[in-house]
Amino acid sequence: MKKKFDLIDLDCANCAAKMEDAVSKLPGVTAASVSFIQQKMTIEAADGVDFDALMKEVVKTCKKVEPDCEIVLK
Repeated sequence: MKKKFDLIDLDCANCAAKMEDAVSKLPGVTAASVSFIQQKMTIEAADGVDFDALMKEVVKTCKKVEPDCEIVLK
C-alpha cells in the first residue's frame, strides 16, 4: 500500500532527509520519500501492515527529528 501525506512546517532539506531515513527503517515500511520542496511524504508499506498503527509510529519518529513539522493524516 502506498500513500502520500502533506507536511506542514518542514523547515529544511536536511530535516527532510533525516525524516526519510528514520521512517524507512521502521518495521513494515518498504519505501519512504520526503520532499522538502513539495512538503510531501510518501510511505509504502508491506502487504498486511496496519497502516493506521504504522502512521502513529511514523508521526512519533518524525516528531523526534523535526518537532515543529506536522503530518496531515487524511
